[in-house]
Amino acid sequence: MWYPSNKQELESFIDNSFKRKPNLKPKKINGLIVPHAGYEYSGMIAGKAFSILKNKKLDKAIIIGPSHYINLPNAMTSNLNEWPTPLGKITIKQFPSLKMMDLESEHSINNQIPFLQKLNIKEIIPIMIGKITDEQAKELAKKIAKINAIYIFSTDLSHFLPYDQAVQKDKFSINIIENLDENNFKYIDACGYFPLMVLFHLCKIKKTHPRLIEYKNSGDIIGDKSAVVGYASFFF
Repeated sequence: MWYPSNKQELESFIDNSFKRKPNLKPKKINGLIVPHAGYEYSGMIAGKAFSILKNKKLDKAIIIGPSHYINLPNAMTSNLNEWPTPLGKITIKQFPSLKMMDLESEHSINNQIPFLQKLNIKEIIPIMIGKITDEQAKELAKKIAKINAIYIFSTDLSHFLPYDQAVQKDKFSINIIENLDENNFKYIDACGYFPLMVLFHLCKIKKTHPRLIEYKNSGDIIGDKSAVVGYASFFF
């Protein structure tokens, strides 16, 4: 399991991650970009981002994550009505017009749910993104922009590069994301490349842009710097 299966351990981890709340007071938050590795690797980075949503009156979240296990040419939504975690069950709503399948094993989505449960989110709309075109991303962004919800985009950055090379590549990706640099979008190194394509269009619609909260990689966390994975969190 990607996070503690024991309720008390999971709650304690998330509570501790929320204590790392950044010194940010944005006037408006449309959503977050967060990593989705095992909590021991990226959970604190994700939790730091989720912490800025504490005490907000939020009922619904849309989680947009990449497909790790199925080769998809499109986007899918969940066929479940409830999604269980050690913290209990949360209500699932399907996204109109998308085909449905069981997304419960997709960790890019599943790993975000306990954080949302601790924020008292009442329902989620999960969307798993395959290899979509830019036009598909634009149309999906238009549709989700009409829904009153907090948007959670799920991605890790570069994978299994030596530490110094990873830091350099991740900083380049972060700069592209923060500046919504369409000209260099193709150089982003992230497993959530296609969800980020949707994000770029959504930010244009919402007239906002991502701001970095925290960046680390697995080498910073476990000490092995031979082949690391990058993790960054943003709000927008």
